[in-house]
Amino acid sequence: MFSFSVTVLVLIQVIATSGGQSVSDEKSQQTCVSAGVPGVPGSPGVNGSPGRDGMKGGKGMNGEKGLLGDDGRQGIKGEEGRKGEKGIKGERGLVGDVGGKGNAGKIGPQGPEGPQGLQGIKGETGRKGEKGEAVTLNWKQCVWYRDDDKDSGLIQNCNFRKHDSNSALHVGYAGTLRVYCSSGACCSRWYFTFNGNECSGPMTIEGVVFGSPANDNPHRHRQIEGYCENIPAGQVTIGFNIGKCKGYSTTYDGWTGNLSVSRIMIAEVPPSQK
Repeated sequence: MFSFSVTVLVLIQVIATSGGQSVSDEKSQQTCVSAGVPGVPGSPGVNGSPGRDGMKGGKGMNGEKGLLGDDGRQGIKGEEGRKGEKGIKGERGLVGDVGGKGNAGKIGPQGPEGPQGLQGIKGETGRKGEKGEAVTLNWKQCVWYRDDDKDSGLIQNCNFRKHDSNSALHVGYAGTLRVYCSSGACCSRWYFTFNGNECSGPMTIEGVVFGSPANDNPHRHRQIEGYCENIPAGQVTIGFNIGKCKGYSTTYDGWTGNLSVSRIMIAEVPPSQK
């Protein structure tokens, strides 16, 4: 816009100059001619386009550090800012895997000794027991090797010296026994006697064996034993016998021992507890 205004002014000046020269020439040919009235000023030219931005200047140098306060100390620390509001509680995390078994801890120190407990109530004095005679181990066995086909009566005696009248006798038989019958059912009874009588303290010591034709001659090892009380001290003859069974009216074909050892065992023992 500025360039266009200059061009117009130059053109006006050239035209004015040319017109002046012609008038000058006419002045030389004519006599006196008066000057013309000035023209009306032209309208302002159109503004030119804005120029481009200049180049960016370089970074300025850092300023000098400010002076300290009057007292030579640094400035006073500003007030502490207001504490922020409490945040929202986060969601609960997932449960972790179970950890491995830890090492055993050290044994803790022993605790202090506790106070002594109260003394218990003294119990009643027990009744003094009756004095009994001392019983030492006293035993015996009688052994034989033979076959005995007796159906009734004494099989074997065994003599024993009993030390104490308050003690009991433990007797037993170990050996082969059998009963035989050709028809029906049969039974034989073996039992102990003490000086010719069966035990009554508390009951008899016995064993029974049943047989039938189906049991063809059943020789078997068997054992009969028990305790007998109320037997006086001194010599005791203990017999092992065979006879009829209760409920049977006759004796049957019994057999004691069969190519094997038979024995009677006797031991004196303390009295039974009450």
